[in-house]
Amino acid sequence: MVKKNYQVKISDPKKKAYVMAKNQPVSLKYSVELNREIKGKRIDKAETFLKNILEKKDFLPLRKYVHNIAHRKGKAKSFTKTGKYPKRLAKNYLKILENLKANADYKGLDSENLLIVHAFSSQGFRRASNQKQGRIGGKRHQSKSTHIEIVAVEAS
Repeated sequence: MVKKNYQVKISDPKKKAYVMAKNQPVSLKYSVELNREIKGKRIDKAETFLKNILEKKDFLPLRKYVHNIAHRKGKAKSFTKTGKYPKRLAKNYLKILENLKANADYKGLDSENLLIVHAFSSQGFRRASNQKQGRIGGKRHQSKSTHIEIVAVEAS
C-alpha cells in the first residue's frame, strides 16, 4: 500500500510547502534519527548538516537505535556521542529538500527563508529477492524502503 496522506494536519496550505517521497531506498531507523535532527531548523542549515555528513565532517547522532554503534570524536551532539555517517540517506534527503524548495517557489514562498516544522518517516514497500551467488536453497533478502514527508513554513 502506497502512502497517500500526510501525518500532520495541514492548516492553511497556502503558507506551507510540503513534500512527500515514497519508497526511498534508505534505512527507516536512520531516517527517524535524521528527522529528529532537522525538525525546527532552517532549510539551509539542514542542507549544510547533510553535506557535512557526506564529507564526514559531522556525524548523525543516534539516540534511539544505538545497539553496537561506536562513539565519535569531539563534543556530544544532541546529548550523545554515538553516531554514523549514512551517505545514501544524506543524498536522498538533499534531493527531497531541493524538491521542497521548488514547491515553495511554485507557491510563491521565499525558498531561502523556510523553517522545517514537520518531518516524518514510515516503512515503505519491501522488495524480496534471493541471496546472491547462486545459492538455490539460500536466504531471502528484503531491500529497505521508506516513505518520507517534510513540511516547511516561511520563517518570519
